[in-house]
Amino acid sequence: MARIEPLKLGMVGGGEGAFIGAVHRMAAGIDGDWRLVAGAFSTDEGRNRRTGDLLGLDEARVYDSFDAMLAAERALPEGERIDAVAIVTPNHLHAPMSIAALDAGFHVVCEKPMSLNLEEAHAIAAAAERSGRHYALAFTYSGYPMVEEARARVARGDFGAIRLIQVEYSQGWLSSALDAEGNRQAEWRTDPARAGLGGCLGDIGTHAFQLAEHVSGCRVESLCSDLTTHVPGRRLDDDVSVLLRFADGARGVLKATQVAAGDENGLRLRVHGEKGGLDWAQMEPNTLTLRWLDRPAEMVRAGGPGLAETTMARLRTPAGHPEGYIEAFANLYRAVAATIRGGDAVAPAGAAAWFPGVADGVRTMAFVEAVVANAGSEQKWSGLAE
Repeated sequence: MARIEPLKLGMVGGGEGAFIGAVHRMAAGIDGDWRLVAGAFSTDEGRNRRTGDLLGLDEARVYDSFDAMLAAERALPEGERIDAVAIVTPNHLHAPMSIAALDAGFHVVCEKPMSLNLEEAHAIAAAAERSGRHYALAFTYSGYPMVEEARARVARGDFGAIRLIQVEYSQGWLSSALDAEGNRQAEWRTDPARAGLGGCLGDIGTHAFQLAEHVSGCRVESLCSDLTTHVPGRRLDDDVSVLLRFADGARGVLKATQVAAGDENGLRLRVHGEKGGLDWAQMEPNTLTLRWLDRPAEMVRAGGPGLAETTMARLRTPAGHPEGYIEAFANLYRAVAATIRGGDAVAPAGAAAWFPGVADGVRTMAFVEAVVANAGSEQKWSGLAE
């Protein structure tokens, strides 16, 4: 059997002191599918060079700018240049960098949200279409094995017609004015120029929305929303409440907040049909609870019996060995690698093609715009215009 070489990854952003860049690097490295070989990690020259040194990169491939990285890597022979770019910058750079990377012939793995607005999302979609390259979006929670198990059970009709979808994402880290006190992570996330139309809405509300549609298979048709900013002086929302109507008649509620003092990363999804429902929480990710109308509740565990083939493809350890956020993220990177290489023939069954991408990005930006528009109007219900 021929040896499969790791794909080559370049990264923009994620320099010394950044959170999500390190997460991407860990996730990309878990399965051996990727090797980080190049980067433009920071506009601060010292931070950029130090990051490259810490990561053991050839200093010639630690670039002063994103544009310099694209130009230099494109000039290399095909077997030496990067295969994909990981974009881990603040939101305002997602669209221009994604489009430039795609047009230069590189695949893209981008942090969410996709862009600042729906118009930019459509521009990225057009770039992906004309380039023929793959575009992946880091909606990490869809990579959890038990999220896939939940999706598979809904899709095969275990619960009957879906009636209720409830999703919440509760954090407390922005309960005080960290953004006004020099916290870099808080500062850009509450700056409309860098974060976009929504604060909490764009940062974690998009995760909740994507997860609800991904698992339920239902599409939001209209919504009624309320955006609140609790911390005085903050320029974007820190609390979101949305009533949801789905195209097939289901009803739902989405709650996202970053001012629930004391909460950590309380992402929870409940989906109910006519026969029963499911309950999954990100802080206990290896357990999926099933509740039934006519029999006792069940607790389904990662690695246990009776799981879908696609669920098993996202597990790495036997039952009882916890897998979490980094492994879920790694599932996304593995799916992108398998898809680039040609699908499941070179990966575990079900590993390729499932990852969130252009369609998810456009949907979430349509959701963000609809929530903002509805919350600022006197209209009770608003549709999603893609």
